[in-house]
Amino acid sequence: MEKQVQDDKVVTAHVEERDPVSDLEGHGAKHVVTTQDSRFAAINAQYKPHPLSKGLLMLYPILFVAFMNSAANGFDGNTFGGVSSIPDFQARFGTNVASSDGFLAAIYILGNVLGSFFAGPLADRFGRKRGMFVANVVVIIGSVVQAAAMQRRDMIAGRVVLGVGSVLLGPSAQSYTVEISHPAYRGVMMGLYNGCYFIGAIVSTWLEYGIVDDISGEINWRIPMATQGIPCIIVLVFVWFIPESPRWLMSNGREEEALKILAKYHGEGDPQHPVVQLELQEMREAISTSGSDKKWYDYRELFNSKGARHRSFLVLCIGFFGQIDLPPTSYYMPLMAATAGIVSNKQQLLMNALQSPVMTIGTLLGVNFIDRYGRRPMLMGSSTICSICVLLVIICSANQAGHPSVGLAGISFVYVFLFAFAFVWTPCQALYPSEVLSYNARAKGLAMSGLWLNIVSFINTYAAPVGITNSGWHFYILYLAIDVAGIAFIYFTFVETKGRSLEEIDEIFSDPHPVKASLRKQKVIVQDVPEIQY
Repeated sequence: MEKQVQDDKVVTAHVEERDPVSDLEGHGAKHVVTTQDSRFAAINAQYKPHPLSKGLLMLYPILFVAFMNSAANGFDGNTFGGVSSIPDFQARFGTNVASSDGFLAAIYILGNVLGSFFAGPLADRFGRKRGMFVANVVVIIGSVVQAAAMQRRDMIAGRVVLGVGSVLLGPSAQSYTVEISHPAYRGVMMGLYNGCYFIGAIVSTWLEYGIVDDISGEINWRIPMATQGIPCIIVLVFVWFIPESPRWLMSNGREEEALKILAKYHGEGDPQHPVVQLELQEMREAISTSGSDKKWYDYRELFNSKGARHRSFLVLCIGFFGQIDLPPTSYYMPLMAATAGIVSNKQQLLMNALQSPVMTIGTLLGVNFIDRYGRRPMLMGSSTICSICVLLVIICSANQAGHPSVGLAGISFVYVFLFAFAFVWTPCQALYPSEVLSYNARAKGLAMSGLWLNIVSFINTYAAPVGITNSGWHFYILYLAIDVAGIAFIYFTFVETKGRSLEEIDEIFSDPHPVKASLRKQKVIVQDVPEIQY
């Protein structure tokens, strides 16, 4: 038994099949560490694997295939914003008017809304792997139609199909990533999933910047749109070589297969490894083989209890505050730049292209701290910095008339905002909803998240260009108020998921006071065993 000291009393954490302390008796000195109040945190304090362990090294290429689904979404998030400022594109589709530009940007969101109704059942019924395959086929079709569009109706059709495909990616790929990730590094792995969004963003924006003045004709916008299919091809080729989600297998009565996958990637090949046994035990208790995930029409587990409603509320909050924090700069940075006196198309595209490297650096640095300091404090800290940046943007924008340098200073604070946002919010936008949703509601909940996120994004995408054009800097006051409100919502309603397995997070929502329950700590006696490695 591994003994834990908590609230002035000794608590025992039972690990099936193996006794962590007695197994290692005599192998080293003992020390006490403070962890989250969970069985997994106690086990992880003793058995956390090295990032370069054999199991994790085999897991990384598997996760990379899932990450490409996020990269596929990254292409459109930035491609359309860049090509919409290219004269040849504007001439072809008449997007030199703010409302027209906003409509073509937002019609993609309509496809998201339509696809979200099928996304959850697809991932639940056919599995995470097949769900990813179907989603990427749809994205490729949309990319081809969009890149080959000759008339406005063709572009609309391509963007709707692309929108459907992109929202199908989330429930399958996000569920897969969070369910197969090692629980000790779930924050890092899910953070990198969303961070790979910037692979597509960087390729598309810098491609646009490089060819806008060097290649004449419509090829300068058709090439960037066609490249959106590249990550999809990678997924279609390699998805059949990766294992299925162990939790999906468990929910379909295939426990032996699930155990083999957990042992190989989480237990260094040992099915009796304490982490594997704990995961298996908790999966047996928490995952139903006859749950609502088996019925495509059954969404009750998102709302049928106080805990379920709290989970759904958090999913909606992370979507809302992660979208309505600033105008969608990837679409409208050229418009913002023009307001500051930057009228060169080449310079505007450069400013658009710089966003992705800035946010990539922020994300790659931030994922290293998510599991260390927790979701709540990181989100509140990021939102505080973002609020300050929005306030400074408002001040600079209000005083930039006749002072271009002041306008440029305002834009510089936009980049600071983007870095602070990417440091925490970018990883957590994929991580947090995937964590707080129970298994049987996860795919449908992530589809609901996609639907909600894209409704909010639709409003923001369509309103932002008109709002900035008509109201100028006054429009940013709305975002400041929302950013400040977000800090309060996080403090009072967000649970801490750090240091728990996915199934242990379920236990938090069974407590009468979930936020307080999630913040409880325990002291764990750990034995140092440098010669034994997992």
